[in-house]
Amino acid sequence: MVERKSERKGRNEPPRGVAKREFDKEAWKPKTELGKKVKAGEIKSMQEISDSGQKILESEIVDALLSNLESEFIDIGQSKGKFGGGKRSIWRQTQKKTKEGNKPKFTSMIAVGNENGYVGLGKGKAKETMPAREKALRQAKLKIIKIIRGCGSWEGVPDTNSIPFAVEGRCGSVKIKLMPAPKGVGLCIENQCKKLLTLAGIKDVYSKTFGQTKVKINLLQACFDALKNLSKVKVQPQHIQILAYTEGEIKQDGKEKDSSD
Repeated sequence: MVERKSERKGRNEPPRGVAKREFDKEAWKPKTELGKKVKAGEIKSMQEISDSGQKILESEIVDALLSNLESEFIDIGQSKGKFGGGKRSIWRQTQKKTKEGNKPKFTSMIAVGNENGYVGLGKGKAKETMPAREKALRQAKLKIIKIIRGCGSWEGVPDTNSIPFAVEGRCGSVKIKLMPAPKGVGLCIENQCKKLLTLAGIKDVYSKTFGQTKVKINLLQACFDALKNLSKVKVQPQHIQILAYTEGEIKQDGKEKDSSD
């Protein structure tokens, strides 16, 4: 645990915002056919689910198949401060004016990932902070996707440190463009987007943003949309090795676990 903190401190990354809970597979009672197959051991990896195109309706499925999943809050709100200022907050508070008085609601956004090819982003809204957090965490697990990694930079060498080609994503007025970068560049992107890309397992990237990027919810959703669009680009067989085109998770020994044929 000490090594983990020191690693993040060296990379100028904030600590994790959501406590990791232990998942008890034996106590889990699945309600869907997919969940029953996962508990029975018929499905043993997220790769099988993504290849079959089945929709995940239970967040416990992700907990069962990705034991090393980590989560982190996204700063989407702002706390009150003097003269209109204030620190960034993980809660976005809104109020509705009624005859009975003000009715506040809290919105939170959480990113989850295993830092090895799988990442999800979820948003939750409730009258209190804790239910909003639980909703966001559940949505992030249900929306988890498999991303493509590689290195399409002409300065770099074929590796899985970046992305194989430039992609764009948008949400509302915000548009973001992610571009490949060679090793050692780091994540040249907005701080909240860094959290999402770190959880996805991307270490080096260039970026450009357009529109109202102060709206962090739209900015993060645009970044997540760009990661989705990585899998929509068709790659010729002769370019797979040149770009180090890698799909999904990679084993610790360096061999591909979920690779393109």
